[in-house]
Amino acid sequence: MHFIFVICGIALTALAWGSYGPVLHEGQHYLGNDRIKPLICVGLAYLVVAVIIPSAILIAQGKFTTDWTFSGFSWSFIAGTCGTFGAFGLILALTNGGKPWIVMPLVFGFAPIVTTIISLFTKNLWSQAGPVFYAGIIMTIAGAVTVLLFAPKGAPPQKSAHAPEKTEEVSKAEPTQQPSAIEKLTGKSQAKSE
Repeated sequence: MHFIFVICGIALTALAWGSYGPVLHEGQHYLGNDRIKPLICVGLAYLVVAVIIPSAILIAQGKFTTDWTFSGFSWSFIAGTCGTFGAFGLILALTNGGKPWIVMPLVFGFAPIVTTIISLFTKNLWSQAGPVFYAGIIMTIAGAVTVLLFAPKGAPPQKSAHAPEKTEEVSKAEPTQQPSAIEKLTGKSQAKSE
């Protein structure tokens, strides 16, 4: 019976976190691509889902005032802070041109590596990690980088029908000079020396 709850929990988390990036991207689009307003909305959702509802359940069970410890509260508060900074990091990535189909696979590619490293440190399991384990980490990183390099880019922007065609006037008095490689990269032309 517990196994079914484990599978349901994993499926719920994958569904919720997998939806998080695309839904957040839509929300910030409708909030003027602001970086802070979506975070406030995420915080309000945390307040309802992670504070008000669990508090009501604990009060109904008569467990709200029991078993609170400073260590338990501190570690849990740090975990919540990590989650909030994660939300802010996603908002930062998405408001600066990151696309959900690129950002989310990278986040979920590297997050398990961070989880694993922290767990190895806190549980002192480095001696039990073998070559296959490290090969798996390398493959995870390679997969995340592959997603970044070969992610779909979308169609290039189309020219407007009303945009005037650019024409270059060539002076007959002077021969044309091709821009150098540096000028092509920077988009700046060097001043002619006379």
